[in-house]
Amino acid sequence: MKIEDEIQQKEFSSPMQKTIINIIFTANWLNLKFSQALKHYDLSLPQYNVLRILRGQKGCPATVNSITERMLDKSSNASRLVDKLKAKGLVDRRECPNDRRAVDILITDKGLALLKELDKEILHFDERLQKLEDEEMKAVNEILDKLRQKDSDAEITDDVIKVSNKEVTGVV
Repeated sequence: MKIEDEIQQKEFSSPMQKTIINIIFTANWLNLKFSQALKHYDLSLPQYNVLRILRGQKGCPATVNSITERMLDKSSNASRLVDKLKAKGLVDRRECPNDRRAVDILITDKGLALLKELDKEILHFDERLQKLEDEEMKAVNEILDKLRQKDSDAEITDDVIKVSNKEVTGVV
């Protein structure tokens, strides 16, 4: 469905405004769909992200700081998320043998089993993406990567987005 129909807006002030709104809307839509799927497992999207990060460690421990660096949502409180996952028996906290001030975080067998089950749920999202050709997915990824380039001169303020001396107001 077109973004105009989704948000009931006939037109946008510019292609840039439409693109920004479309990206924000689609990100929120994906977030909602994932959150709904995870709700059946009593798991939030940030908790799922922590579990995926820990599974990617392949048995090696991670620190809270290393988890924070890899989080999809940089505003998430990784320490609090780890505490909640530990209470569910999905992760384990251990004193780091090399630095007693640090704590190692490991995914448990129960956490790995849950992720294995969730991998099947995530296939439903893969099916949606199969509507896109490989080249289209590659192009989308390249565009999104380009938008996030660290050396970009994009600046976001409360009500103005400036990109390379162009302004779009009233977007956010």
